[in-house]
Amino acid sequence: MTHSLSHADIAFVASVEDCTFSAEDFNHRAHVRLAYGYLVDNNADTSNNLVKNALVGLLRFNNIEPSSKYHETLTKAWLLAVHHFMQHSDPCDNADAFIEQNPQLLDSQIMMTHYTKARLFSDEARHAFIEPDLDAIPGYV
Repeated sequence: MTHSLSHADIAFVASVEDCTFSAEDFNHRAHVRLAYGYLVDNNADTSNNLVKNALVGLLRFNNIEPSSKYHETLTKAWLLAVHHFMQHSDPCDNADAFIEQNPQLLDSQIMMTHYTKARLFSDEARHAFIEPDLDAIPGYV
């Protein structure tokens, strides 16, 4: 068995893509859920592009300049973290079950174990993915 999506997960992803999901409500948990939603059916590279397109579209729809809010390294690093946990956890039939099984993904400070603050919050990291300088994020093909 593999990870799968509920009807609610599919509707959530669609609501982000069509900008009916409130940008104000797009929190860290929503970010993890969106990553899971794309990773169920796509590889990490494709999922990263889909997440980026959805988030940039949501920001633009809400008249928020993407360069002031979207963070390339954080987005990809969290997607890679979700991917890692998907590879190492029992299959789940929805995003909420996956998050319950992996509550550490809700700790928004976990990236500070991989990156120094200076590196993660640099202008370079905001605009392009940069590798961690403390501890690598496991990757899978």
